Amino acid sequence: MQTFTLEHGHVPLLISLPHDSSHIPAEIAACMRPAARRSPDTDWHVRRLYAPLAQKLGASVLRPGASRYVVDLNRPADGHALYPGRRETGLVPLLGFDGEPLYQVGMEPDANEIQRRVNTFWQPYHDALSHELATLRAEHGRVVLWEAHSIRSRVPMLFDGVLPDFNLGTAEGISCGPTLQQRLEDQLRAQSRYSHVLNGRFKGGHITRHYGRPAEGVQAVQLELAQHNYMDENSFDYDEAKAVSLQRQIESLLRLCLEGA
Repeated sequence: MQTFTLEHGHVPLLISLPHDSSHIPAEIAACMRPAARRSPDTDWHVRRLYAPLAQKLGASVLRPGASRYVVDLNRPADGHALYPGRRETGLVPLLGFDGEPLYQVGMEPDANEIQRRVNTFWQPYHDALSHELATLRAEHGRVVLWEAHSIRSRVPMLFDGVLPDFNLGTAEGISCGPTLQQRLEDQLRAQSRYSHVLNGRFKGGHITRHYGRPAEGVQAVQLELAQHNYMDENSFDYDEAKAVSLQRQIESLLRLCLEGA
């Protein structure tokens, strides 16, 4: 299987989809509980949401070949916590978002297996991400990395209540310049259909925090979408009618990124 797929664009914008895949290799799936083999915590349909936008704008797109259950590409390779003091899933998750174990008893990955997955899946994705950012920066002088995510609107293990529709994360303004951050927030404030928050529960994961270096010409923004805005969260079915409106709003944000780059 391919560990990642990269589509090179011609503008200074890279859309990264690190949780897009639901594929779990057979040898790993055999160790997992039946319910986990479906990879329910996938960022469902983000590729479908973003593909026409990337094509229209000319952006690069990077997506993985394996599920976040195999290894989470948006976690640091050393496994340290992104949100100390909060419950969260790790580099190689042992629990799902429902708090239930992913693996059959006694079949959890050991340290050697975790390192194998880092070497096989995590490192190639990050090598490709680093190389594409460097390429786009060399071509254009600056580049924006857009981290595209989605999650169920209610996940009690991770947050209370209902998640806002648009959750922008810039690592508290560290991964993105103040001008671009302000313009993105102003764009969301100017509309009334979707709720939004800046640096709320999701401030940006490892990719946003690690690669976002505005002083070096690389700005990074994470968008965590509440999935009920474009799909059925129980069946995982895509809702085309809802998605069209959502795509318009996302496109307006991506265009601001291109202007900022």
